[in-house]
Amino acid sequence: MLHRSTTWVGTTAREIARAVRRGDTSATEVVADHLDSIRAYDRIVGAFRQVRAGEAIAEAEIVDDQPELRNLSLAGVPIAVKENIAVTGLPTWNGSAAARGPVAERDHEVVRRLRGAGAIVTGVTRMPELGLWALTDDADGITRNPWRTDRTPGGSSGGSAAAVAAGLVPIAHGNDGLGSIRIPAACCGLVGLKPGRGVVPAGIGANDWHGLAENGILATTVGDASLGFSVIAGRTPEALRTPGKLRIAVSSRSPAAGVFPDAGARKGLSDAGRLLLGLGHDAVRADPAYPPALAAKVLATWFAGAAADAADLDVPRLQPRTRRHAALGERALRRGLVKPADRDEWRERCRNWFLHGGYDVLVTPALASAPPRALRWSERSWSANMLVNTRYAPYSAPWNFAGFPAIVIPVGVRADGLPAAVQFVGPPGSELLLLALAGQVEQAAPWRRHAPGWPRVAARR
Repeated sequence: MLHRSTTWVGTTAREIARAVRRGDTSATEVVADHLDSIRAYDRIVGAFRQVRAGEAIAEAEIVDDQPELRNLSLAGVPIAVKENIAVTGLPTWNGSAAARGPVAERDHEVVRRLRGAGAIVTGVTRMPELGLWALTDDADGITRNPWRTDRTPGGSSGGSAAAVAAGLVPIAHGNDGLGSIRIPAACCGLVGLKPGRGVVPAGIGANDWHGLAENGILATTVGDASLGFSVIAGRTPEALRTPGKLRIAVSSRSPAAGVFPDAGARKGLSDAGRLLLGLGHDAVRADPAYPPALAAKVLATWFAGAAADAADLDVPRLQPRTRRHAALGERALRRGLVKPADRDEWRERCRNWFLHGGYDVLVTPALASAPPRALRWSERSWSANMLVNTRYAPYSAPWNFAGFPAIVIPVGVRADGLPAAVQFVGPPGSELLLLALAGQVEQAAPWRRHAPGWPRVAARR
């Protein structure tokens, strides 16, 4: 028989936490609802590597017994964690059995902060091997986009994005070394925030891809993204203020030579520009000066990050595309092609571009084209993976290299039925400004919070 007719699946993190703090529901009830939904429907999207059903219920009961429940900003909120940071009692999978690390004896600092705010970790989400690709699959299965299951949810935080877009959790952790939060957010119609360098504890892999990788948040609303960010950044949650008039640079120029935005990406950017003008901002066409050598420097650092992460692994067991990537990284390191000075120079160049142009924010397309098909990309060649990644997702990487904060938000739906999205970039320290601007856009032009047909509510028996 049915347990009841209502469910918390599909509710925002803010609404859940408020209800738990008030006693309108319990953390145990909320988590049980979401675990039922995961159990019934994750077989369709393949978002989770491992679900912590019993552990999550036990931890929810502990939250319900907290005497200071009213002080927990994420009280009872189910959350998913990307499988490349430590969750106590689970292996750190890193995208495949070949890359799996030992069972963690303690939580990563970001997980510790989320739990400390009352969040309940329901499980860890799938990613491509070593987080190298904007596509999520491995020998165990293909993670699928809830908007269209024949398409990828992106990567490398693809499992986290799929889980949120399907309503399996209201909010998820991800991390981003060259776009691995923002690309899945764009593919799945979500808000995806990559903080600037050093704002949130990193500790991702061997060396954070030489400082490119940051931990961040995927959510369906700006309010939830802001709440999650405040927790992982160790800040007191605060209401976002409506920004004053901003000078906003709008650019469709691709950082990758020979790659151009398609009609859907151009329309999304144009719609965003008109919306920003309508909100009273000064939006002007202006392109960052991407130097010809930037791409080679970014690639060398990406390769070198793979080499560092693969150094202590049984390399012959890794996927061929991963082995090729790591071998190129070793070669780049031997030749001295990975230099902190290059990242510092690009960061300063970007800072000066914002300053001298008087720009508060840069707006670009989030993707150059629609998400690729959901296939066994892990079995395809390194060249095939490089080509598809570069062609559809070139816009995010420069801002990891600069260490600048960036956020992706939805801006409607493309003609092919998939989400349209744009990226906001700001100078160091502008996370709250980017969130405030995103919130202003959301209020003026609300987007669909979940993929069509989701969430699907499982009857609890």
